[in-house]
Amino acid sequence: MTLPVHDLALFVAAALLLNLTPGPDMLFVAGTAASRGRRAGLLAALGVGAGCLFHTVLAAVGLSALLAASDLAFNAVKWAGAAYMVWTGLAMLRARRADADVSSARTVHGGNPFWQGALTNALNPKVALFFLAFLPQFIDAGAPGQAWALVVLGTLFNLGGTGVNLVVAWVASRAAAGLASADGAGRFCPWLQRAAGAMFVGLGLKLALSSR
Repeated sequence: MTLPVHDLALFVAAALLLNLTPGPDMLFVAGTAASRGRRAGLLAALGVGAGCLFHTVLAAVGLSALLAASDLAFNAVKWAGAAYMVWTGLAMLRARRADADVSSARTVHGGNPFWQGALTNALNPKVALFFLAFLPQFIDAGAPGQAWALVVLGTLFNLGGTGVNLVVAWVASRAAAGLASADGAGRFCPWLQRAAGAMFVGLGLKLALSSR
């Protein structure tokens, strides 16, 4: 079966530009990598990718259209996502490091970074609306196989975004490690954790106060 996709090269270029544009997902990954280390940052990037895959499936089966049409469904998901992000941020602000060495100073509480990334993305209805608005522009209207076309395009978009976020996690963790070595991990890393926690709270409040 031939997929009803057109202008694939344009889609790839547009997707790459969008994925390179800093946004909440990139900030989440960078903050996690800087405060919790490279492994946590990479897991956060993969979690964000899992959340995007979830939205791809939603778009393919038509549930994203429900979020677009129903204020109740949109607001329910929005408030759930905002509450989770604020709760995660507050947990990081309250957490304390167990030891004084570098590794434990950068191993903080606050949950599994993979699931944090997946849930913060999956519970953001604006991501669902974005997929619903962006992907169909490159699919032939009225042609058979549109659901599969949504899956393919969404997967391509997700692969590019995950690759970018993995690089962001690596760079942020390296930069944080260098700063920690220069400044003293015992003083620097707790501030990284607090900054990341404050960022999560801010993103959650921003989502709660946002409209469509």
